Amino acid sequence: MNEYDLIIIGGGVAGCSAAITARQRNLTTLVLYAGDGALGKTKLIDNYPGFPHVAGPDLLQHLRNHASSMGAELTRALVRRVMPLGDNFSVLAGNDLFMGKSVILAMGTARVRMLEGEEELVGQGVSYCATCDGMFYRGGTVLVIASDHEAIEEAMYLSTLAKVLYVKERPHDTSELPEAITQLPGNPLSLKAVGEQIVLTTNEGEVSADGVFVLRPAVAMTQLIPEVEVQGNKLVLDSDLMTSIPGVYAAGDIAGAPLQAAKAAGEGNIAVLAAARYLTKKSATSIGVSS
Repeated sequence: MNEYDLIIIGGGVAGCSAAITARQRNLTTLVLYAGDGALGKTKLIDNYPGFPHVAGPDLLQHLRNHASSMGAELTRALVRRVMPLGDNFSVLAGNDLFMGKSVILAMGTARVRMLEGEEELVGQGVSYCATCDGMFYRGGTVLVIASDHEAIEEAMYLSTLAKVLYVKERPHDTSELPEAITQLPGNPLSLKAVGEQIVLTTNEGEVSADGVFVLRPAVAMTQLIPEVEVQGNKLVLDSDLMTSIPGVYAAGDIAGAPLQAAKAAGEGNIAVLAAARYLTKKSATSIGVSS
């Protein structure tokens, strides 16, 4: 398992700003990002210092190139779970596990609308990782609730273990799905447990399966890191942008308004400097205990 001083979740302005400063502080740094976020869709930005009239995708590429040139590792993968393990954190991204001594959340403003009943069934028939949990349903029937084309690969993997029923949560091309996978009509509405089965209700009716895999391009905060304190829809942060979990920080749009690139860059810097102090203090404490 790869280990880092700092794992940054999000490859936008806040994440890259944090990565650049982290490398200046000689912290081993991994940046994980699932997509290009709002910045990648912005045609023109006029208020980012030093880059007048810049297209969002161009600014994003400059930032990522800068972070990479400093020695940060950038990997495109959806982070599914951040798990506190003592003083460290295990991060599941795609199908890989990474270990970090500290974490910065910089995923932007993506909001996940969960199905009715979904959250209550997580770990009790509902999963977000085919590779992690697919073996539990060998020889059975599973439902895949898919939001984009990337779900197809995991559905195909699941089809080697079980019968797969595929329903779209959002429109996307499914022409690559093999005939062995059954595509169902209708829009998913809710999930419930009935005996040992999970029942999905759509606007076309109901269908049951042994397990359900919800495959989206984003993960709800309550599933990403359930231990973190949230008030309403906002993370609880201190003046250093640390969450309720020591060693976990937030920066950029996820930390709240104003939703501006320049503000995100500054917060990335604040968060990583606080993380560096945290790591220094933790290291000193560890040396003191061992001595």
